[in-house]
Amino acid sequence: MYNIIPLILILASLIVIIVIVSKKFSFLATLDVENIPAEKEAKFKEQIIGTRLKRNIVKWLAKFARLINPLTTYLNNFFGWAYKKIQNLKNDYQKSEIKVENIKLIIDQLFNEAEELKKQNDLLEAEKKYIKIIGLDSRNIMAFKELGHLYFEQKSLEEAKQAFEHVLKLKQDDEDVYENLAQIAKESGDLNQAKEDYIKSLKMNKQNAQTFYNLALVYQAMNSLKEAVKSLKKALEIEPNHPRYLDTMLQLSIIIKDKHLALNVCNKLIEVNPENKKIELFKKQIEEL
Repeated sequence: MYNIIPLILILASLIVIIVIVSKKFSFLATLDVENIPAEKEAKFKEQIIGTRLKRNIVKWLAKFARLINPLTTYLNNFFGWAYKKIQNLKNDYQKSEIKVENIKLIIDQLFNEAEELKKQNDLLEAEKKYIKIIGLDSRNIMAFKELGHLYFEQKSLEEAKQAFEHVLKLKQDDEDVYENLAQIAKESGDLNQAKEDYIKSLKMNKQNAQTFYNLALVYQAMNSLKEAVKSLKKALEIEPNHPRYLDTMLQLSIIIKDKHLALNVCNKLIEVNPENKKIELFKKQIEEL
């Protein structure tokens, strides 16, 4: 297909040569033919012009062919090279697509292997699997999260914190990450930071009863009992029959000496979890309020 371009160049050049040669030999039209019979004058002039024109066209074409031949060769080579280059790029792109698919398969396999290793309590080898995943995909959020959970289980709190904080660099708003950072802060004894992280998590999801409950426990540890009760009420609005939430709310209502709240929660707890062994103790404590 790319041989058409040199052909077009040759034809264009040929037209230009014909025009030039025609002008160059126009002087033949003024040829002195006084000694030639009148009836032969027109024919003679035509023969001379035609012969000279043909001879010079052949001469110019031969020169032009010699001149254009290197250019034609160059153009053929250039377009041949360009065509091969495009084909190579196309092949490389197809290979890269296959490579990406292979990486995804490898990552999935590594996740599965890490899960099996965790079931066997081989956390060190599981950690290596997650690090391999990050080596293949440095923006794999799930790998960083799993690594953070793994470090938290091993009580490597600083490493766990770094893993979860790195997720926030990749994804700014992640309620699960703030939930985990709050747990790490609480475990480290930094209750103020734990409170802030739980609140950040709740800003992104106000329907997470577990987070409200965890925040209530932090407030309780900080001796902010009224705030703890508020958080527990929100948790119970979402999950009103949760035994653990009711149990904790009953304990808090007794501590703050809110008898009315304590009776309501106690009745709800009896309804939800009648086998709770602490119910009789709670009843006695309520009577003493």
